[in-house]
Amino acid sequence: MTRLTTDFWVGAYLARLRLVNIPAFVTAKGDATAGAVLIKMNTLDGQACAYQRSFDLMKDERTWVVLAQGVEPDVDAALERQKSFDPDLWVIEVEDKQGRHLLDEPGLSG
Repeated sequence: MTRLTTDFWVGAYLARLRLVNIPAFVTAKGDATAGAVLIKMNTLDGQACAYQRSFDLMKDERTWVVLAQGVEPDVDAALERQKSFDPDLWVIEVEDKQGRHLLDEPGLSG
């Protein structure tokens, strides 16, 4: 199976968010071909949650898991730590008071 480039996946994800009026911004742009992606969900109330993709061996599929959760500065610090040892990392910040990120929708797990 052919994998999508990170650049293509990020563009498609941002387009899907725009379709439902959820603001999102690329705050760190990594390798266009194979960089890992972290999603920061900012609920605009001082809280945030960061997600990373992980491989679930039991289900034999990729899934989104929580990397960090809590007050926004703590989540930002966790993202900075990740960026410090992975220069190819992408970070997308999604801003939605309802906490919608669409990561559980079909087509966004891979």
